[in-house]
Amino acid sequence: MSETTGVAKAQAPGLGAWLAFGACLIAVFMQMIDVTIVNTALPSLTADLGASRSAQLLVISGYALAFACTLLTAARIGAMVGRRRMFLVSVVAFTAASAWCGLASDPDELVIARVFQGAAGAGMAAQTIAILTAGFPRERHPLVFALYGGVAGFAGMLGPIVGGVLLTIDVGGWGWRSVFLINLPIGLFAFALAWKFLDRTSPVGRHRLDLVGAALSGLGLFALIAGMARIQEHGWRLDVIAATGAGLVLTAVFLAQQRARTARGADPLVRLDLFANHGFRIGSVLVGAFFGLFTAFVFAASITMQDVLGYSPLLTGMVMTLFALGAGAGALGSLILVPRWDIWALAAGIALFGGCIGAGGVYLYLVDGVANALLCAGPVFAAGFGVGVFGVQLQPMMLSGLDADRMAEASGVLPTVEQVGNAVGLAVLTTVFFRSHSLGGSIMMMGAIAVVAVVLAVLTLAMPSHERRERAAAGLLDRTEQAATSAAREAEPRCG
Repeated sequence: MSETTGVAKAQAPGLGAWLAFGACLIAVFMQMIDVTIVNTALPSLTADLGASRSAQLLVISGYALAFACTLLTAARIGAMVGRRRMFLVSVVAFTAASAWCGLASDPDELVIARVFQGAAGAGMAAQTIAILTAGFPRERHPLVFALYGGVAGFAGMLGPIVGGVLLTIDVGGWGWRSVFLINLPIGLFAFALAWKFLDRTSPVGRHRLDLVGAALSGLGLFALIAGMARIQEHGWRLDVIAATGAGLVLTAVFLAQQRARTARGADPLVRLDLFANHGFRIGSVLVGAFFGLFTAFVFAASITMQDVLGYSPLLTGMVMTLFALGAGAGALGSLILVPRWDIWALAAGIALFGGCIGAGGVYLYLVDGVANALLCAGPVFAAGFGVGVFGVQLQPMMLSGLDADRMAEASGVLPTVEQVGNAVGLAVLTTVFFRSHSLGGSIMMMGAIAVVAVVLAVLTLAMPSHERRERAAAGLLDRTEQAATSAAREAEPRCG
């Protein structure tokens, strides 16, 4: 059985539920902004600590690898000890690791602190879906996930901007250390909210941690994602391909082990029956592909604007902020568009994004890279709007056909799919981009993004409709109620 911990009683979420949700939003803001905020501080910390090129890469990739490789295990531990307890411990650990990063005295210490910070971030992220789905009724899920997705996406794009501001004002003379130390007051505030308002319900049933599965999943994801990251840096070399292949093999062994464990009635690390649900199966493909596409776009857009088009960092930040505002508007607009047009709204959103990026590539070709930022403002905002409509409603749509038990199990699976998508997207799409670090490479990259976005739009139409998702959810709930009733009857004393 799954745990019932949530935010408050799902039937009637009150102020406490929303304040607990606020703690989750603060946590996701911290964990997402720390993915990108370090990029701005990298030159400064390199000069201060004398970090080598490999140490610089590990400061960035160490966080992402630790985050991705511990999500599944963190989700299972949360089911064992309680989501609230795991969330609180992870917030404390993340805040402490942030302080450690800010006080690091050499590059090796900073890398180790970043690894701990990534693992703690996974501990927070792996509980969030379970907390939100348990704490709010189904009819509130689109709104809750729209806010959750909007904050996550905006934090990732805001990272470089916030990092630049902190380095510019240099509060207390802390320099690059401030990008980590800023998490201390934020983390303490998130902990206070979670401590006060997260539901204290204990986990129901007994769970055991699959140590073999945890080792296989961690090693497989590490080899796969690290291999993909090295493809981005070194290209398709034999040793890099071998590492990536080893990751795929280990992941396949992990899935076989999970299937065998489920067959003999033991607790698996991942419930593979999640993927028996059509909406969740198709949605997982869409989520992985979308996060890969989006990560590659943000990465390449910044380089294109500064290195190819000659934009200043300030102008680049303004363009990306306009994109982020469009994404926020799309997230809010999705609350109106998706109930009316269902999966067609999502398909139109990602197609709009792809169309704008494709048109941008054509524009750069026609003007030979002399782009007018003001002229591009409308398409940039529209591209962000499309991302907002698609990105924030995809997850609640794919989860809506699951019962509460399976939704809780998805807490670790979905973020893992996102991280794998990030790695694959950067490796594949940036390979196209970096073949020619020039205007031609940028146009090729934009064309590739546009094509993948159109493919995602078509695949989105394979998602089950609202009516089918409601029937699936009703069927699951009916079976759950029938099973509970049957168990209660079996437990009744029998009179002779």
